[in-house]
Amino acid sequence: MAKVYKSVGGRKLTKILALNEAVQAELDVRTFEIAVRAEELLVQHRADGHARIDIDEGRVDRFVVLSDERGQQAALSIEYGRQASVVVRTDKDGNDYLDAVPPMDGLYVLATAAHLPKKRKGKVKVD
Repeated sequence: MAKVYKSVGGRKLTKILALNEAVQAELDVRTFEIAVRAEELLVQHRADGHARIDIDEGRVDRFVVLSDERGQQAALSIEYGRQASVVVRTDKDGNDYLDAVPPMDGLYVLATAAHLPKKRKGKVKVD
């Protein structure tokens, strides 16, 4: 009967496998493919926004990121959509006014690009 060890030389077997050169190369390929698909989907909907697709690299994992740091920081709304709301804005003279923000369906750019199910984020309760 074979014996499977949880660690080798003090390192977890899962970590050793994850850091394998071939595994890391495949992660790079798949991350790039997802990022390209996500960028294609985002470009189809971009009017004048600043959102972009980035790739971040951790020690083991890769991340495809929808970033809107240069714009309205609306990446979450772009991905999952938003409900209608009213916000207080200030004009150039310093006067406050109410502005209606219309609802928007999510584009699910990252979920679609990664072939994941489209799930809307649940509401967060604030007590």
